Amino acid sequence: MNRLLGNENLKNIRQLAVLTLLKIQEKNAWSNLALDKKIRQYGLDGRDAAFFSALFYGVLERRVTLDACIAVHSKIPLQKISPGVLMALRTGVYQLLHMDSVPEHAAVSESVELVRKLRLASASGFVNGVMRSFLRAGKKIPVPAGPLAERLSVEYSCPVSLARLWLDGYGEDFTRRALSQSLGRPPVYIRVNTLLISAAELILRLSKRGVTAARDSEIENCLSIEHFGAISEMPEFQRGFFHVQDKSSQICVMLLAAAETDRVLDACAAPGGKSFTIAQMMKGKGEVVACDLHPKRVGLISRRAAEMGLQNIKTRVLDSSVFDDALGFFDRILCDVPCSGLGVIRRKPEIKLKDLSEFENLPEVQYKILKNTSQYCKAGGLLIYSTCTLNPRENEHVAERFLENSPEFIKAGEFVTAPLENGSDGFFTASFIRREV
Repeated sequence: MNRLLGNENLKNIRQLAVLTLLKIQEKNAWSNLALDKKIRQYGLDGRDAAFFSALFYGVLERRVTLDACIAVHSKIPLQKISPGVLMALRTGVYQLLHMDSVPEHAAVSESVELVRKLRLASASGFVNGVMRSFLRAGKKIPVPAGPLAERLSVEYSCPVSLARLWLDGYGEDFTRRALSQSLGRPPVYIRVNTLLISAAELILRLSKRGVTAARDSEIENCLSIEHFGAISEMPEFQRGFFHVQDKSSQICVMLLAAAETDRVLDACAAPGGKSFTIAQMMKGKGEVVACDLHPKRVGLISRRAAEMGLQNIKTRVLDSSVFDDALGFFDRILCDVPCSGLGVIRRKPEIKLKDLSEFENLPEVQYKILKNTSQYCKAGGLLIYSTCTLNPRENEHVAERFLENSPEFIKAGEFVTAPLENGSDGFFTASFIRREV
């Protein structure tokens, strides 16, 4: 097994963190997938995995603040610093600010050594100078005295555009709560597959593996877990005893309230978590039709449903923005559309670093999917529109537009959560009932 060993361990892990962060930046890759891949590739566990994860995620989610600190003490503009040197500085400053277990002198010396290992030795003096200047200044974070959005940007490490979006849409109190709770590692929740095992038995099985599992106080068969390694490698996961799912998604399925005799459509189902929970809540009865545009992703849903013994799930490749009368009608419909993902930035910090203009066309796509999907809803049936984002244009505005152009539906409710509110991700749902003919 390719493994980092010996006294050079943490030094090598710093280098691995920088190289992985550079890949995220250059390839626009997902942070969770990149992290898991490196942990498996190098066989990291225990202290090594914890240090790597903390440094990797910490730098990624606090990049805006770290850059503000570096900019004050650098004679070279950030945009002119080579990517490798800048990333080494970010990891060094992060250690100084947030990793008390790392002595200050070690954070500086290892950052200097790191640029040498990256074959950027000519920048070693520059890195040493910036970090020592930051230390002499008392490790102060340079929060500007300008507009609120600019202050929040540096204080909570997010682009000014995101702070402004949330301030305009939700107000200062909500924005501060959402931004503060978007930093740090979030809790991990799993959903017990009650068709195969009880919550009590799963908790016992996991405890024997050193995994701490606790029941959620609000949602039945929802557990929070700690002290786990690679979840996909756990026998209990492989046997289909549970799947990973945040509380917000489980709440969304609870609002759907599907009965055992219902026919349910999950219009944008991949990766399948909500379909699995719906099928379990229906006790394996009725019918859940899980659709997605991409055949490969539909195949993954089918295989996982089979592993979990969910025989009431049927999968189908489908473009949910185009009507297909062969689908028939449904008692319950979940329309969980593609979105910007601004509600899950605590899990995927790279999302908040995207330019908001990348999401400009999403509301039109979302409305088209919602409007088309609504045609499959029976009279008296329930339709839920949901996203894992916090953006009024993708949420409330789409729901309002749909209601204005769909007189056959009435609004039944609306639900918004901020990150870590009740322990959940940021999420939006709007419920509609089709009028009886």
